[in-house]
Amino acid sequence: MLEVKNLTKQFDKVKAVDDISFSVNDGEIAVLLGPNGAGKSTTIKSIAGLLRYKGDITINNMNNKTVEAKRVFGYVPEAPAVYDMLTIYEHIKFIATAYKLKDYEEKAKELLMTFDLWDKKDKLGASLSKGMKQKVSICCSLLLDPKVILFDEPMIGLDPKAIKELKETFLKLKKMNRSVLISTHIIDSVEEVWDKALIMKNGQIVLSRTRKEIAANNETLEEIFFDVTEA
Repeated sequence: MLEVKNLTKQFDKVKAVDDISFSVNDGEIAVLLGPNGAGKSTTIKSIAGLLRYKGDITINNMNNKTVEAKRVFGYVPEAPAVYDMLTIYEHIKFIATAYKLKDYEEKAKELLMTFDLWDKKDKLGASLSKGMKQKVSICCSLLLDPKVILFDEPMIGLDPKAIKELKETFLKLKKMNRSVLISTHIIDSVEEVWDKALIMKNGQIVLSRTRKEIAANNETLEEIFFDVTEA
């Protein structure tokens, strides 16, 4: 479970995130939506422990910056970072070594095959397209079998088949009782998978609704998004 309480992040005189609170339960897929500049990426980076902030963030009841929390946490950033002189499979081995994973080879092969990387596993990072780098980043995060996983604009750069596989992966994670948070500004890309929608504007959560609540009012997520962000 992911819990964010009273998160505030200020850059000089600008509040990028202004006292927000939300949770993502076990077995739940939440989407963090908002126009550019709404505070989504700052929120994600705070949860990932990449920024200093005010407030409390816990992953499975552990402070997000502790080693214990990081062992059960996965993060796929918007801009994938790979090492130019490591092959795809060497990235996998690097993560496995860093996290002291044992008997990871079968899972690694399964992930690489799912995202069409197995036959390219000896390619160097420097030769990869942005989409392939994104798939490497996804595989490295999933290799950890995280209890909580964050995706920041995960569809950007992916080909249609990879997008399909990623959506199926989201649903598999849900069935495995994982907590999944997806930050995006492309509503259509997550339409089939979300359980809870969190909409940000000007650094605040201006709306939090479940799929059932929206359906009960005969509304669509897209309609609500534009209503609250353009008001």
